[in-house]
Amino acid sequence: QVQLVESGGGLVQPGGSLRLSCAASGIIFSISTMAWYRQVPGNQRELVASISSGGNTVYVDDVKGRFTISRDNAKRAVSLQMNTLKPEDTAVYYCYVPSIRNSWGQGTQVTVSS
Repeated sequence: QVQLVESGGGLVQPGGSLRLSCAASGIIFSISTMAWYRQVPGNQRELVASISSGGNTVYVDDVKGRFTISRDNAKRAVSLQMNTLKPEDTAVYYCYVPSIRNSWGQGTQVTVSS
């Protein structure tokens, strides 16, 4: 059974940085594409970034150049470095395994506010 545990969220001022981490278990991590999604109340979850088993990355346009997704297969972890944060980045961020339906973690709240 897949288990994803996110951490690293919090309150940060505009222009600041946060690093989210996701620890994965119950999957063959090294061959799994991993992704980060985010959700604002009342809206659907949206893809933020993904990284393939080979390290290929995809980003939604409004985070390109500000966010970096990375993975550590030895630690079975995926991270999201978020720089130059904006108030519109405020959301609950979720780790996800696209190949496994409903494989959502519990999420971690990111609030960007002065």
